[in-house]
Amino acid sequence: MTALYATTNLHGDAVASHASTWLLARRCSSVWALHARSVHPVTPPLDRYGSDVLAEDWRTPKSGRTVEIDADLGLVVEEVTTDWCGEIVKVERDLGTVTLEDRRNKRRTFPLGPGFLLDGRPVLLAARTGIGPPAPKRTASGSVAVPGVKARVARASRIFVEGRHDAELIEKVWGDDLRVEGVVVEYLEGVDDLAEVLRDFGPGPERRVGVLVDHLVPGSKESRIAAAVRTSPVGRHVLIVGHPFVDIWAAVKPERLGKTAWPQIPRDIEWKHGVCQGFGWPHRNQTDIARAWKHILGGVRGFQDLDPALLGRVEELIDFVTQVDG
Repeated sequence: MTALYATTNLHGDAVASHASTWLLARRCSSVWALHARSVHPVTPPLDRYGSDVLAEDWRTPKSGRTVEIDADLGLVVEEVTTDWCGEIVKVERDLGTVTLEDRRNKRRTFPLGPGFLLDGRPVLLAARTGIGPPAPKRTASGSVAVPGVKARVARASRIFVEGRHDAELIEKVWGDDLRVEGVVVEYLEGVDDLAEVLRDFGPGPERRVGVLVDHLVPGSKESRIAAAVRTSPVGRHVLIVGHPFVDIWAAVKPERLGKTAWPQIPRDIEWKHGVCQGFGWPHRNQTDIARAWKHILGGVRGFQDLDPALLGRVEELIDFVTQVDG
């Protein structure tokens, strides 16, 4: 490029002593182009002392600071180390790469990140992660998780279940919900003494009781106990619901254990021992039964691993004990 000089006449008018035409080259676009234009010299005002170096941030690069942008298809960028300029035609987020296609339809792949220019400005290319806000996190029961919320002080109301395994399964799936609601789950070791337990507890408008019963089917012992409680003086403050399974084990979908179905156990064989025997698991003593239950519980990740016949009943109990009469 030829230098440009200027002089002034006696009246102070600027007179150009030489003018040159220069080429603006190498503009990064989908097609390289050279354009010529004329430059009309203008004499800058005389600044004897120069500009104040502290007036602007001297640390800012002349081309500007690097900004992060989405590597959208169709965007034309230049890779600074190779001067490769082209259109973004492919982005692989898993590999962390971006593919550029130049004007000759040749392609080259580069790592995502810094080292690119967009319209002469430095940019950091990042893979687009998606459109819209992130999906809310869910608890094991499928409820929307509430991060950072402390457990509520326990309510006076309670949920009673038959045994330890029932309580452990409910804790694993609904534990987060119960802590937010302040609901305590206790186990009874069977429902034979349910009426006595309720008399000692004293259900009332603000002391509701929900009871989950195994094998609550017409004509069963459990159904007769439930009917007696419903007609008692405290019946209106107690909700008894049940599932059709002989034991809470069977509420877990057998597919989670690699099985197609739960075995049919004759009435003269203790059900849990019969299940372990049918599945080929050790079943000599209570230790073997406990080990089998831990294996079953370990296969449960959330509500999707349980039979719907149990899901609805537990949700019903939680709703009941978190409300107040009237």
